[in-house]
Amino acid sequence: MTGITSYGAYIPWYRMNRKIIFDQLGWFNPASAGVARGEKAIASHDEDSITMAVSSAIDCLTDMPRNSVDGLFLASTSLPFAERQNSAIVTEALDLRSGVRTADFSGSLKSGTTALLSAFDAACNGASIMVCASDSRVGKPGSSQEHTFGDGAAALLAGTEGVIAEFKGSFSVSRDFIDYRRISEERFSHGWEERWIRDEGYLKIIPEAALGLAQKYNLKIADFAKIIIACPVAAALRGLVKAFGAQPEQIQDNLVSNVGDTGAAMPLLMLSAALENANPGDKILMVSYGNGSDALFFEVTDEIQKVQKRRKGVTGHLAERNDLTTYGKYLVFKNLIPVEAGIRGEEISPTAMSVLWREGRGISALVGSRCTECGTPQYPRQRVCVNPECGAIDQMEDYRFSDKTGTLTSYTGDNLAFSWDPPQVYGLVDFPEGGRIFIDLTDCELETLTVGMPVSMSFRRKYQDPQRGFYGYYWKATPVR
Repeated sequence: MTGITSYGAYIPWYRMNRKIIFDQLGWFNPASAGVARGEKAIASHDEDSITMAVSSAIDCLTDMPRNSVDGLFLASTSLPFAERQNSAIVTEALDLRSGVRTADFSGSLKSGTTALLSAFDAACNGASIMVCASDSRVGKPGSSQEHTFGDGAAALLAGTEGVIAEFKGSFSVSRDFIDYRRISEERFSHGWEERWIRDEGYLKIIPEAALGLAQKYNLKIADFAKIIIACPVAAALRGLVKAFGAQPEQIQDNLVSNVGDTGAAMPLLMLSAALENANPGDKILMVSYGNGSDALFFEVTDEIQKVQKRRKGVTGHLAERNDLTTYGKYLVFKNLIPVEAGIRGEEISPTAMSVLWREGRGISALVGSRCTECGTPQYPRQRVCVNPECGAIDQMEDYRFSDKTGTLTSYTGDNLAFSWDPPQVYGLVDFPEGGRIFIDLTDCELETLTVGMPVSMSFRRKYQDPQRGFYGYYWKATPVR
């Protein structure tokens, strides 16, 4: 049996009411009032599609051995690197073994389901493949896309052992339908007339895939407990529901009202949400969209009950939020306006590529060492045990801190140090088995921090070095809420 063996999700902590955008630029584009409702999830200044993919994968791998993963596929239309494998960075951060297969999928909003289908092909040969879909697209200020685009990620593990949702089949459609387009030198996408995209795109391509699957496997729309349609346009979605003859309770929430259009991540994020409340025997139809469409058919197994409630998932991330009420802060986070960073902000101390290679696991996966004589962990990795009662030399084994929960021992809010989200907050974190790390804190407000509060590790963008065309990544601590 081939199918999904685990799921995970990630939605950024920051959310912004779309009315804030309209209040600032509604005068320029009054037509955007139609999409200026609800709120959208916004990646912080230290997040991108790579860091969000790592967070969703960590959620997916809860209580699972990481050495069981044979490959990792990353799907996104907003990959940070054009010539450096982004999925390999995710693999390093997760501390997966070096023998895994990695691949980037991009160029289309349905790249998430394309990656998933490729994972199922590999799973049929006995492999366990992690699929991460993550997007952090930027809409041009004043556009409707600025209102609708949201940031998020989802991860699914494909395999043959412990299947929670069996993959029953698929039907794919490929069309060079140019609704939105962007060349590699551009940051913002171009769109054609919206009514044409709705009538000729969503309302024709999605039914072709969905009804094609139903005919292929002799199914009726009424057979599905949940139908996932990756369509962010409300009018088109209503037309699709009518065309399918589906009941309202069958349609999975697309999360556009409270997260936004998450691009390549949308169908996988919706599937993760559906699995959180699925029952054994439920049939699920998932349909993506983007230069065609992929329709996938799943049937939930009894194994689902072993996974539910053990993942933070969509529900858990939706519950953790903080309002972003300043439009200017949003523009800075998205690097849409230049701001005076000052002398300290202009000073970048990049990590040398040779150092990153030599100390890769310590930097990328937060791997330290643990003394095999007394069991004391420490970071960074040392030859001599830090325990004064031990002092063993060269008796160390690898010890990963990134998946451990620590305790905030002390903290500081520094208004002199440069930060894109001041003040710069950092502190000491102690771990229950031993080990202490001096580390930045993120996704928090200074006044809410307390000594002794639990914190978890989160993979984030540490700095950006435009002169060398490089982003540096490291771990930060976030409060456990």
